Amino acid sequence: MPGRGQAPRSREERDQRRTAVRVVGDAQGGVVSRDQLRGLGITCGELGAHLTGGRWRPVHTQSIAVHTGPLAKEGRMWAAVLESGDRGCLDGASALIAGGLEHYTEDVIRVSVPRGVLARKAAGVDIRQTRRLLTTDLAPSGIPRTRPEVAGVRAALWARSDKQATLLLTMTVQQRMTTADRFGAHVLTVKRDRRRLLVTTVITDLLGGVRSLGEHEFAQECRRRGVPEPSRQVVRQGRDGRWYLDVCWEEWGVVVEIDGIHHEWATNVVADALRHNAVTLDRAIVLRLPLVGLRTAADDFFAQIIDALVSRGCPLGTS
Repeated sequence: MPGRGQAPRSREERDQRRTAVRVVGDAQGGVVSRDQLRGLGITCGELGAHLTGGRWRPVHTQSIAVHTGPLAKEGRMWAAVLESGDRGCLDGASALIAGGLEHYTEDVIRVSVPRGVLARKAAGVDIRQTRRLLTTDLAPSGIPRTRPEVAGVRAALWARSDKQATLLLTMTVQQRMTTADRFGAHVLTVKRDRRRLLVTTVITDLLGGVRSLGEHEFAQECRRRGVPEPSRQVVRQGRDGRWYLDVCWEEWGVVVEIDGIHHEWATNVVADALRHNAVTLDRAIVLRLPLVGLRTAADDFFAQIIDALVSRGCPLGTS
C-alpha cells in the first residue's frame, strides 16, 4: 500500500525499481541489502510480496538474494559483507579468496569492522571488530576487502596452525597476488602477536634469505633426529662452471637441495635442472626439500632422507 499522501505506483514505476534492483544484484553476486532495497524505493510491502512469492529469499538478517538460483561464492561473500553494514570488509584468508587466491577454501567467511561497529552474528560468517582497520588497507575496487599484503599477513596471524600460516603466505606470493617486499613492509606494522616471529621468518624466506636460514634449520633438524650433520655449500665442478650444493653427505653420495620460493620462478628452473642432472650423473642421490616442506612436513621428508642414507650404507639405526 502507498504511504499517506502517495499515489498508487504504476506498473512502469515498479518495473523500473525491479530493474534497478537487478543491476545492483548483478554487481553483488545476486545479493542486495535491506538498506539498499529501501534506497532503491522498495517498500516493506513489496519486499514481503517478493519473499512470500519465492522470487527473493533472505540470506542473513540484512541481505536478500534477489534470484531463485543457488548462491555462488561471490554472493555468499557479498552477503557476509552486507551483514556487517556499510563499514565492513572481507579480511584475512576470505579477502585473499575474494581477490583470486586459488586452491584454498575456508568454511567461515571472515569480516572485519571498525571498533564500535555492531558485529552481528550470522551462520558461516565471523564478524569481528578490529583497531587495525584503516581506509588505506582496502582494495581499490570490487567487493570490499583488505589488500592482498594486508590480508595475507592477517590470515597468517589468525591461522589455525603454523603450517596453515606458512602455506597462506607462500601461496599468496606464488600466485603473484602480492610481493614479499609488500608483505615485509606490512608485517612491520604488527607490534605484538604470538605468531609474529614465524610470519617474519617466512617472509624473510620469501625475500630470498632462504639459503643460510634454511640450511641452518636443516642442520638443527639433523641433530635433533640423530642424523649425521652434512657439509654445506659443497662445490662441484661442471662443464659450465662450479655448482654449489646446499647440503651433502659426501661419504654416502646423498645431496639435499633446499628450495625456497624463488625455485618456483621461471628464471631459476633451467639452472636448477642442469645442476640437479649434473649431480645425478655423478652417481649421487639428489633429493629436493622445499623450505615450506621443512616447516610443514619435516617428518615425511626426513624419512626419505634417512632411507637414502641407509641405502648408501650410512649406519643409522644400528648400534
